[in-house]
Amino acid sequence: MTETPPIDTTVAHSARVWNYWLGGKDHYPVDRALGDQILAVRPSIVTDARAGRGFLTRGITHLAREEGVRQFLDIGTGLPTANNTHEVAQAAAPGSRVVYVDNDPMVLAHARALLVGTEEGATAFVDTDLRETGKVLAAAGDLLDLDRPVALSVVGTLGHIPDLAEALDVMERYRAALAPGSFVMVGDHVMPDDPAALAALERWNEGAALAYRSHTREEFAAYFGGLDLLEPGVVPATRWRAGEPEVGEAPDTDMWAGLARKP
Repeated sequence: MTETPPIDTTVAHSARVWNYWLGGKDHYPVDRALGDQILAVRPSIVTDARAGRGFLTRGITHLAREEGVRQFLDIGTGLPTANNTHEVAQAAAPGSRVVYVDNDPMVLAHARALLVGTEEGATAFVDTDLRETGKVLAAAGDLLDLDRPVALSVVGTLGHIPDLAEALDVMERYRAALAPGSFVMVGDHVMPDDPAALAALERWNEGAALAYRSHTREEFAAYFGGLDLLEPGVVPATRWRAGEPEVGEAPDTDMWAGLARKP
């Protein structure tokens, strides 16, 4: 049995900082320190984190209930919080099968928490870098039938690939492997015209183990090229089928979202 790599608590890690912003418990002082530094210049980062999680929940629910999807490939899983993909999918359709992909040591250490599914469904965890698409797909194929439709979700992850062209190439390789009728669900950061947002990104890249690259709207929309976008298209995550808020308007967010079908 492969041993879990040691967890580095001397430098902030993406999954742990996002867990902190989401109100989770799996983080260390170094993660909280960076999280607080970014909050000081960009308090809305908490809205972004929660907007991404909300989009994931609504998108998976739609796919399971309305589109009849029963196979899910969640790349860049992050640490377990509320409404994890298998919980949402299997609540809507108990027979759903879910494969998580991540290569963060702390996420791996929590894999057992993620691998609890329903009696009818199943979950699995793949410890591989998302850029190694061949390895990911081969391992995912142990649980998923890749000749049938699969929902691929990548939320808050593609910005960690330093080069946009490489990120687009990675997504194209996944898309090419998916059967017709599959779905691609992406959420990621789009940089607004706001100095505070740029300052927050710079602070992240100075203090985190893994740098992050933001997108323009056009760059983010490119992930869906050649696919059939579901309504409302490519929009801020808080406006993706969120319904009317009980009070006021949906909060602004730099986390953008889209869900599309492969013809």
